[in-house]
Amino acid sequence: MDDVQKIFKRHQYVAKLSTAFIYGILVSIAVNFFWNPGHIYSSGMTGFSQILNTVSSRYFPFTIPTGIGLFALNVPLFLLAWKAISHQFTIFTIFAVFLSSFMIQAINPVPLTHDPIICAIFGGAVNGFGTGLALKNGISTGGLDILGIVIRNKTGKSIGSINIAFNSLIIIAAALIYGWPYAFYSALSIFVNAKVMDMTFTKQQRMQVMIITSRPNAVIDSVQNHLRRGITIVHNAEGAYHHNSTTILFTVISRYEMGELEEALLEADTSAFASISDTVKILGRFYEDQP
Repeated sequence: MDDVQKIFKRHQYVAKLSTAFIYGILVSIAVNFFWNPGHIYSSGMTGFSQILNTVSSRYFPFTIPTGIGLFALNVPLFLLAWKAISHQFTIFTIFAVFLSSFMIQAINPVPLTHDPIICAIFGGAVNGFGTGLALKNGISTGGLDILGIVIRNKTGKSIGSINIAFNSLIIIAAALIYGWPYAFYSALSIFVNAKVMDMTFTKQQRMQVMIITSRPNAVIDSVQNHLRRGITIVHNAEGAYHHNSTTILFTVISRYEMGELEEALLEADTSAFASISDTVKILGRFYEDQP
C-alpha cells in the first residue's frame, strides 16, 4: 500500500511540474505574441507588471522587465501562502510563477499582429487556457489567487470585489497610457481570459460520486480525512455477478478535489469501484473547499 501511495504522489508531482511548465509557455505567448504588441494589459499581477514595465520605460532611467516585475510582486504573497496555506502549495506556486516569469523574459517576442482586437481575444484565450489548466491540476498561478484563498479560509468570504477593483485600476491605467479604446480592448481580453479559464476548469463544478466498496468504514474515514465532505451510506447492497455483500457510498465533490478523492480511495480500498458524474444543480449547503 505504501508503494502505491508513493507512486501516486510521484505521479501527481510530475503532473504538476509538467503543467507548471506548460503554463509558463502559454502565459509567455500571451504576453509576448499578443498583449504587448497590441498594447493590451492582462488582469491581476501580470497586468500590473506590464504597467510597471510601460511606466518605467517611459518615465524612469531604468526599465522593469515584465517577467522580473511579475515575480517580484508575488514574493510577499509567497510568504503569506507559506504561513497561511501550506508549504507544498507554496512551493508549486513559486515554481509556476518562476517559470512564467522566466519564459516571458526568455521567449523572444513575435508580433503576429498589432490589431488590438485580435491581440485581446487571442491573448486572453491563450492565457485563460493556461491558467485553467494549472488550476485543474491543483496549481495556483500566484497573484490574487493566494490572497483569495487566505481570506476565504479565514473568513469564508470571497474577494470578488477586490478582484474587480484591482482589474478596474488596470483598465483605467490602460486608458491613461494608451487611450480609452485600449482600455476597452484590455477589458475584452480580461473577459475572454475569464471565460476560457472557466471552460477549462471551474472550481464551482460539482460532481456526484458513487463508491461501491466492501470496506465502507475505511473508505469513509479516508475520504473524510482528505476532504470535508458528507457521505450517505446505503447498506446491504449486493453484487449481481458474485452476489457478495457490498456498501454504496454517495457524496458530492468539486472537480478541484478529484486528486484527493483518488488518493483517499487508494489508501482505503484499492478494489473499490467509483462512478463520477457531473451534477447540474445542488440545493442546500455545499462547502467551498480550498487548496
